[in-house]
Amino acid sequence: MTALTAEDVRYEALFASGLQRSDIPSAYAVAAAISAAARQLGVRGCLSRMAQEFGDHPEAAADRMRWVRSLLT
Repeated sequence: MTALTAEDVRYEALFASGLQRSDIPSAYAVAAAISAAARQLGVRGCLSRMAQEFGDHPEAAADRMRWVRSLLT
């Protein structure tokens, strides 16, 4: 298994957070959502939630991940 980078962890935490595209989040809101999800779920919990969404709703999950990556680049 490949080790996760800090960037990977941020992607997963933001993906697992409750933040939505319609919120039109500020940089502060994005950082707060990442911190909250990481604290609440932990790294494994964020990864698990992301994997579940890709299994249950692959098209929507792919769209969400594109949005997440656009916020963090």
